[in-house]
Amino acid sequence: MFEVRPCRDHEEFGRAMFAIGQYFGAPLGDEVLERFATILEHDRMHAAFEDGEIVGGAGAYPFVMSVPGGNSLACAGMVAVGVYPTHRRRGVLRAMMDAQLRAAHERGDPLASLWASEEMIYGRFGFGLASWTGKVELERSWSAYASPFRPRGRVRFVPLEEALDLCSPVWDALARDRPGVFGRTRPWWQHRRLRVPDEEKATPRRCAVLELDGEVRAYALFRQIPDLEGMISRSRLVVIEAIGSTPEATAEIWRFLLDVDWYATLEAALLPPDHPLFTLLANPRRLRYRMGDSLWMRLVDVGAALSRRAYASDGAVVFEVRDAACPWNEGRWKLEGGVAARTDDPAELALDVSALGSAYLGAVPFAQLRDGLRVEELAEGAVRKADALFGWRPLPWCPEIF
Repeated sequence: MFEVRPCRDHEEFGRAMFAIGQYFGAPLGDEVLERFATILEHDRMHAAFEDGEIVGGAGAYPFVMSVPGGNSLACAGMVAVGVYPTHRRRGVLRAMMDAQLRAAHERGDPLASLWASEEMIYGRFGFGLASWTGKVELERSWSAYASPFRPRGRVRFVPLEEALDLCSPVWDALARDRPGVFGRTRPWWQHRRLRVPDEEKATPRRCAVLELDGEVRAYALFRQIPDLEGMISRSRLVVIEAIGSTPEATAEIWRFLLDVDWYATLEAALLPPDHPLFTLLANPRRLRYRMGDSLWMRLVDVGAALSRRAYASDGAVVFEVRDAACPWNEGRWKLEGGVAARTDDPAELALDVSALGSAYLGAVPFAQLRDGLRVEELAEGAVRKADALFGWRPLPWCPEIF
């Protein structure tokens, strides 16, 4: 049997982190560990022990994540989950995930979330694919807007050390509008988003802010990677993050990026399927959008999670929930008037908690889950009722892999 418990000190923290480091072929360096330790406390990193030796690790960031309606809930952001190669297929991962989910429940976190390194891993622990994201590559010659406009406001570069105070209110505005956005703390901005990694030393990221009516309304973090062939530019403009607090500000900051001189191709990753670029551009197919999975969500407390998001319509639906990892969620729940509570009413939909996690942020319809054999419709019209309740726009968006 394995003992799984929170790390007690920095030495245990480092050895637990080494479980994920082995996927990259080397231990995490002291600098990397110190950065992790500033945003992930030791007791939120669980280690699995066998005969006193650490053989795996799993952490959980203390996130606050936006949900439909603009509310934000405590959410365990699963990170650095790994098992030493010597101990795979022996139940270490299950023991660590069970411990992390129990800890999240005891803390009162209604939600857990993660980015899945492999899609097959986390469904058995109750996580469901809950949002989509994609990468674009746009040649500069196709950067015209469908409705041209004259730029407004003022764009200026700011040092990364000054960017935090200017950019964080824009990020907070995104969280009020979009589900799936986690709140960034000051250390997170400093050590994650605004830090210049070693591989960027030659072409570091830059920050441009857009001021409209005297206030910063948008920002862009990007890199320019120069390249020439026969004196013709093959340079790339890599957009790390471009966020606006209003549709007008979003259009303006992207117009600025698209008009930067001398790049051949603009690249941006982690854009949602309903990103404004698809309707701003005159030739959206030239974006060559390639979509994949994004956030995976897990309802740690079904009643609290369902009761603290908003819904698109009135109505009621009764779920029969299966949950092998969190048995306190098992059973029948009635969602009515925006509140979920235990019920003896007949079930209308039967599903695993992972399917409920997929539908939770409003991006994956119950009809799609039913057609994928993930939901059983026990009462005629129940899927249609559930989709009328849970559907949400804008779609969830998490612009950063954690």
